[in-house]
Amino acid sequence: MNVEEDFEVVLAKSGLNLRVAAGQSILEAVEAAGVDAPNSCITGICGACETRVLAGLPDHQDDILTAEERRRNDLMMICCSRSRTPRLVLDL
Repeated sequence: MNVEEDFEVVLAKSGLNLRVAAGQSILEAVEAAGVDAPNSCITGICGACETRVLAGLPDHQDDILTAEERRRNDLMMICCSRSRTPRLVLDL
């Protein structure tokens, strides 16, 4: 998947299924659905939007996570990262 492809994000705590459009960030989709998600820089350099990944594979685009953390695929920065799979389940 790439920035030009839509994908689904399931918010486990909120019970919402969202479509993240091409060119849209997960954070933008989450906020548009009325879900509060911590954030600050919106560029992947501060770590404020770090979110647990419960299923799916993130496409890490941040400057925060280490190589080991990226390999684990259990955390992601939703302000800038996208999905490598058609569906992500997040702990939101």
